[in-house]
Amino acid sequence: MKGTTHLAIGCAIGALACAYYPFSMNSAALYFTVAGMSALSADLDGPSILSGKITKLSGMLRNLALLTGIFLMAGLAYRYFVLGDFDRTYATCTTAVLLLGFVAKQGIIRNAIVSLIGCGLLYFGWTSQQDWLIGLGAFIVCAPWLKHRGMTHTVWALIFWGTIGWGLEQQLKVDGIAAVATAGYASHLLADTMTPNGVKWLYPFYKKAIKLH
Repeated sequence: MKGTTHLAIGCAIGALACAYYPFSMNSAALYFTVAGMSALSADLDGPSILSGKITKLSGMLRNLALLTGIFLMAGLAYRYFVLGDFDRTYATCTTAVLLLGFVAKQGIIRNAIVSLIGCGLLYFGWTSQQDWLIGLGAFIVCAPWLKHRGMTHTVWALIFWGTIGWGLEQQLKVDGIAAVATAGYASHLLADTMTPNGVKWLYPFYKKAIKLH
């Protein structure tokens, strides 16, 4: 299934979260960011998220996301190293935008760049003692090198991602983050289950793909 479809489903989950949980601009930004990122993250295991024909508009949007992420990262670095200020919400959104920009890149260079971002998150999570960030960094480091629709498309990855979401919720004290993260990731697996290739939910213990036509 196309990445744009997964992203649209993620945005719908974010909108539902905004309607269900107490609304604020800050929480709304978080819900949409977490839901969108969660709906796309399973496809960090390969370039297939945009493996078909890509329209000029989608290419422009990817480039815009990348440039925006770099700009936001520069602002984050300035605030942290010069002003001595660190905004967790800003950092989370910046990371998500960067990943959305990089997720469409193909080949070894793409994998290396994504893994490098994961290494940065691992380091920052370790130095700041944020377990959820360590988990996110580990996922991003490993996912690009895994077989497509392999381990990232399993119930084990869903549980792991939900745990990351729970840790982020505890860190930010915003209700619903864990549920949104889990729902976003699950939406990707469910959507892919309805494709002809299906999803190996219990891989590697049960290697047959499960399909819903």
